[in-house]
Amino acid sequence: MINLSAETKIMELFSKKESFKFDSGYELENVRVAFQTFGKLNSQKDNVVMVNHALTGNSHIAGTISKKEIENCKNELYLTKYNKMYDGKPGWWHPVIGPGKAIDTNKYFVICPNVLGSCYGTSGPVSLDPITGKEFKYTFPKVTVRDMVRVQKKLFEELGISKIKFAVGGSLGGMQIFEWALMYGEMIESIMPIAASVGHSPWAIGLNEASRNAIKNDPTWKDGNYVEQPEAGFALARKIAMITYRSYESFNNKFGRVRTSDNGFFEVESYLNYQGEKISRRFDANTYLYLSEAMDNHDIGIGRNGIKYALKMIKCKTEIVGISSDILYPISEQKGITEMIPNASYSEIKSIHGHDAFLIEFEQLDNIIRNFLN
Repeated sequence: MINLSAETKIMELFSKKESFKFDSGYELENVRVAFQTFGKLNSQKDNVVMVNHALTGNSHIAGTISKKEIENCKNELYLTKYNKMYDGKPGWWHPVIGPGKAIDTNKYFVICPNVLGSCYGTSGPVSLDPITGKEFKYTFPKVTVRDMVRVQKKLFEELGISKIKFAVGGSLGGMQIFEWALMYGEMIESIMPIAASVGHSPWAIGLNEASRNAIKNDPTWKDGNYVEQPEAGFALARKIAMITYRSYESFNNKFGRVRTSDNGFFEVESYLNYQGEKISRRFDANTYLYLSEAMDNHDIGIGRNGIKYALKMIKCKTEIVGISSDILYPISEQKGITEMIPNASYSEIKSIHGHDAFLIEFEQLDNIIRNFLN
């Protein structure tokens, strides 16, 4: 039974006196960050667990969306769209977060910050440019994973948090975890990147580029200055991505060669069409471009004498988690990362469901997290 409530908070972090400086050199005032928290911060403020989300995710990791949450976020277009779409539904990691669960909210103060560049309440392409008073759209400063982490660090400073007991995240979330361990390792006791890269592979970059081309080749994209979403291109981008998130065996088991009774499409076609249609209703196309580019540019070795040297610099307790059928971040990559981090250990989610298994195989994930934290 879910007994947590989802409540999004939005905090303004930077001002004219202290504007935020992107890796690109661009400076921006009044950067906002959206986040959700669960559990209670103890008096020592040392029971903090940070969960970082993936590409099109947000901070709704646990609890149920209520009418109160929808009203609370009514001024945030895409949060409102998301909340209405998932009204009454639990967060994307609810089986592992809550009282008595692997990430026990009776014990830990759990926080999930929405990433810089998102459309779910944190500053990004859908935010208003203070100079023009209009949405930034494709003029928003280019974002890096390190930019995301610097904004999160500022959020923790504002909350008076200087220690993080455990940091965990999958995919783009795991990329942030690696940067946290290197940028602010003194704050973090332990990390668990799941199905994540320390430097995006040419394979992953190529797949992202195909998705971005789908959006940019839609004539309604208009160099990012669209009024209505470039739905056809965005839908195609999502279809490409969804195929890479699963596996041959997963699609065989789920769909086979079965056709739907109503229109004669193969079930896999109907599934991909549905996923493509849904993304435009809950996410922004420019935001998708920005965050996928941030993933491709991710490389922990930049400015640190390369990836191998950077990994040797990680000192906190580390567990790398791979997924047996992941074609985006294969287990060979995950095991290689583990070998280069001092005293790191490796666990594996056994699944046919590919990269998305960290959002599906909750029993295995629960066991992995419990064993690591105990």
